[in-house]
Amino acid sequence: MELWRAVPRNSKYSITCLYHPLRIARLAQCRGISTNPITGGSRREESKRPSVSQTKEGNKFQQLPPLSVMPTGILLRTLMVTYILSSPRLVSLSLPIMDRISNSNSWFLNPDRNPILHAIIRKMFYDHFAAGENETEIRRTMMTMKRMGFEGVILGYGRETLVDHDNCSRASDVMEKCIKEWKDGTLRTLAMLGKGDFLALKFTGAGPESTEALAKGKPPSPAMSEAIAEICDQASKQATRIWVDAEQQVFQPGIDSWTTDMMRKYNRNGNTLIYNTFQAYLKGTPKNISYHMKLAQDEGWALGIKLVRGAYIASEQRHLIHDTIEETHAAYNSIVQSLLTKSFPGIEGEFPIVQLMLASHNSESVKRGYETWKSRSEQGLPTIKLELGQLQGMADELSCGLVQIRQQMAISESMNTNSSLYPRAFKCLCWGRTQECTQFLMRRVTENRGSLDRTRLWMVGLKDELRRRIKLSMKFS
Repeated sequence: MELWRAVPRNSKYSITCLYHPLRIARLAQCRGISTNPITGGSRREESKRPSVSQTKEGNKFQQLPPLSVMPTGILLRTLMVTYILSSPRLVSLSLPIMDRISNSNSWFLNPDRNPILHAIIRKMFYDHFAAGENETEIRRTMMTMKRMGFEGVILGYGRETLVDHDNCSRASDVMEKCIKEWKDGTLRTLAMLGKGDFLALKFTGAGPESTEALAKGKPPSPAMSEAIAEICDQASKQATRIWVDAEQQVFQPGIDSWTTDMMRKYNRNGNTLIYNTFQAYLKGTPKNISYHMKLAQDEGWALGIKLVRGAYIASEQRHLIHDTIEETHAAYNSIVQSLLTKSFPGIEGEFPIVQLMLASHNSESVKRGYETWKSRSEQGLPTIKLELGQLQGMADELSCGLVQIRQQMAISESMNTNSSLYPRAFKCLCWGRTQECTQFLMRRVTENRGSLDRTRLWMVGLKDELRRRIKLSMKFS
């Protein structure tokens, strides 16, 4: 039996508190245990806050940290992987190895053919960042996320294509077989999702014909157009939304064009089915968003925005990207605030219908975005729909904090909160064969290498939570 929560000292409910997350959260609330929601400060600052809360009877109880919603098995795996990612030396060693594995046709270096390598990759990285290789594993992972309290999941098929700028023109063969395989894999992904979930769509996974068309700014081929329409029609039938992933800038103008055509068709009559991804580390992103907002405004369709900082910095043209991380942070937060307050630069007249997926691992951005949206909603001020997402295996303390706020609001007898004000938190999952997902895993490792301070902060939180559970286990042993 797992010790998932801190419980009231000397409580008769101590043993029953070790079972179900939501039941535990409800019991914790009614017994006066305070939770630790999302904060913008460091863990050192958090440690200075009171560690207990006072009930009406005057009894003190331990505070539940955000990571208390995480099952112990996932906590231990997360601790191991985060330790590796927090070490520059280990990350530097792992990246070239993963690059060779992702492109190797040899039996020895192909994890889908070498069972020993398969087991190593799965235990070290794959299981932490990916949902699984088959439907049974994927559904189990998705159920775990939803039982923890997430609003829903974002699921994507891991197959993709990455190219160098100079080599883009080499991918010129017409390969309709690749498109069919991509479509079939995407429809399999869609079949595992439900109402309100997201399908993560990556156009480059459809092979050389599609990547060449994207790179040259051409429309999709007839076969690709048919595949996209079939995917969107099925998503519309089951009320599953689609976000189209951003990719390298050699492809991005083409991706924007294809996605805009999808939004023109499907984002109408109050329905926002399609979301496009905008990367805040690009200097031109505010103008690009403004351009798409004006299109939506003029043509009468809804604009779905997934806002990220950016994940392709290692392979992009550097002059397109902000000079410092501080400039990227400022750009990201400025875009979020302008959208949530319906005061985006360059947009005049009636504000277009916009929905925002704030996809970030930065606690300050998430906190400011949610607080702005909640405050304006409570005051009846104009705002847009907001949802929040993080990748599986990253920023778990932030994600669990959002879940914890939702649980606290849902069970509090004193707040009388409208459920429309709950933070809508999602976890983004990738699935596919181990080798198919290796490029995706490499980008996750690269992102962590660029933010070692943040990764080390996650390590502190994970260690603190493990110590708390060990002490609690010893107390009741």
